[in-house]
Amino acid sequence: MAYIKSISRLAPIEGAHRSHSETECTWRESTREGRKVLQLDTYGSRQRRDVGTISQSIQLDEQAAAELLDVIGQVFPALARQDAE
Repeated sequence: MAYIKSISRLAPIEGAHRSHSETECTWRESTREGRKVLQLDTYGSRQRRDVGTISQSIQLDEQAAAELLDVIGQVFPALARQDAE
């Protein structure tokens, strides 16, 4: 599990595009040290032996979630404009 403290941009690396396999993602509210966090869980692909088992989890507190919202608005400007309407 990863608890995200901050989000920083990396420059793209030419020719290093790797196609990731598709998977499902679920979310839940949780707490960490008395603070509310958003937890996102991804699951192993259908080709894995343990189908349906959580593969990775990330947790974001309010500050990290706000940073992620800002990043989403930069990458997908149409979504940021919808929010402003």
